[in-house]
Amino acid sequence: MSDLPALPVTFRPGRTRAILLTAGVLIFVVISGIALLLDNLGPGSRLSFIVTGALCLWVLAQLARVRVVADESGVTVVNIASKRRLAWAEILRVNLRPGDPWVFLDLSDGTSLPALGIQPGIAKQQAIADARTLRELAEARSGSPALPHQPRS
Repeated sequence: MSDLPALPVTFRPGRTRAILLTAGVLIFVVISGIALLLDNLGPGSRLSFIVTGALCLWVLAQLARVRVVADESGVTVVNIASKRRLAWAEILRVNLRPGDPWVFLDLSDGTSLPALGIQPGIAKQQAIADARTLRELAEARSGSPALPHQPRS
């Protein structure tokens, strides 16, 4: 087992986050600029352009907020529209198999929770390292031996 990082540690898709936030700001600026530059628009139409740009920025910011935070007592998984707190003992297995869009946490209640904060899209090697670190943390903190790999059904 490699050296574990000091807790708390936050895992998030850094490059993807930067791209989403940059795109959101650019979309807002361009749409708002168009609204202000078009002479034949009334105030309501201008406002609707700006609100649309702000809505696009908000959606992309929601997509960029995903993360997995590991601390002494457990893991907090923040996905696009949800946030869930897990004790270390609830996490049986951390999975990132070839072709998976993100990490899946197999839980003691028999369910599997996607953890979008670790995704191999743009930074595959970083995601693999993050998944391995989270797996090692879960194994070290849960007090149970590592479970053998089993395919998700």
